[in-house]
Amino acid sequence: MRIACTVGVVLLCVITPTKSYSHGGGLDSNGGHFNRKAGEYHCHREPCFSIHQQSDKATQEAEREGYSFTTLYSRDDWNHWIDADGDCQDTRAEILIRDSQQPVQFKSNRQCRVTGGLWALPYTGGTVTNASQIDIDHIIPLKWAHGHGGDRWTPRQKQAFANDSDNLLATYFAANRSKGTKGPDDWMPAVDRCEYANRWEQLLTKYELPLYGSEQAGLIGACRK
Repeated sequence: MRIACTVGVVLLCVITPTKSYSHGGGLDSNGGHFNRKAGEYHCHREPCFSIHQQSDKATQEAEREGYSFTTLYSRDDWNHWIDADGDCQDTRAEILIRDSQQPVQFKSNRQCRVTGGLWALPYTGGTVTNASQIDIDHIIPLKWAHGHGGDRWTPRQKQAFANDSDNLLATYFAANRSKGTKGPDDWMPAVDRCEYANRWEQLLTKYELPLYGSEQAGLIGACRK
């Protein structure tokens, strides 16, 4: 089991916290603006005040834990479900085809969109045949990777990670949405936990992502009988 020595946390805002001033004009989409004369960013309305409050809280928590900081996460920065080979089947379709236990059915003769198949559900057990009940799970969530060093990756590296078949599984939609962006210390599947933990380990090594104390404990605990 690999052990990492660095620590990271998602910083909730990238603008510098300041107090509100009474003057207006030239507000950005957050409800604030940079005063060149004073050399400060000023809040005038929401969501600026809330963003700054969240940022202050994240900063204080991180300082207590000795964490380093990452930039604001945006899922749009992680371009996923691309059609890398130009055959009209995007990443989602290709994972559905790969993970189905029988030949899949398509919406049309073009064979772009998968509508049916037979999928064994890795997180809950059981099977489904309707593709609409399937989500494609990022085993290591994009936001988790972002907060553990992925924020410094190039757009091409983020896209590669987001579409890496090693990091993707066809899962029951409810289980995937329950997992969300949680790491191994906050979420484990109902079945095959050790296999899930082993997949995490392989991906952590592949992408050289750090793992911290409670997260390490989560993976170790998953393989205990």
